[in-house]
Amino acid sequence: MGSVNPVLPDILPAGLRLVFCGSAAGTVSAQRQAYYAGPGNKFWPTLFETGLTPRLFSPEEYQLLPNYGIGFTDMAKNVFGSDASLPKDADDPERVYQVVKKADPKILAFVGKRSAQVFFKAHFGLKNMEYGIQQQTVGSTKVFVLPSPSGLAVRYWTITPWQALAAHLE
Repeated sequence: MGSVNPVLPDILPAGLRLVFCGSAAGTVSAQRQAYYAGPGNKFWPTLFETGLTPRLFSPEEYQLLPNYGIGFTDMAKNVFGSDASLPKDADDPERVYQVVKKADPKILAFVGKRSAQVFFKAHFGLKNMEYGIQQQTVGSTKVFVLPSPSGLAVRYWTITPWQALAAHLE
């Protein structure tokens, strides 16, 4: 599966402090061509509330985030939809590993456990992990697992691991 036509482009310039990796673009994000654009998604308000960004950005402004040391990728680049609707073969943990190793950010943060589980199973042989900072790294890049800010995952939501991430970057 090549990344000939990614739903949303990777935003991975050199020198980033933080790269967010989600599962795949949601349906609304694909339609709007913007990361974390679904109604009820807490991603952008959470970045502002935790101090990761100096103001509230709209999803369509995602290309400005490298100015604040923040980049984006997804586990599955060529499909979109809810986690439950994604084809089993859409994930590409090897691609994520390679692009993160190349970009060499301080921190790789998985947005939601699903993308983290795919990655951890492929690279570390692990199925389960807690939210927060992990023992495993990608080269010198530290790894965080965050609860999904998606409106569909509201029952798992807590801002605490996001606050820990922001504190770690200070």
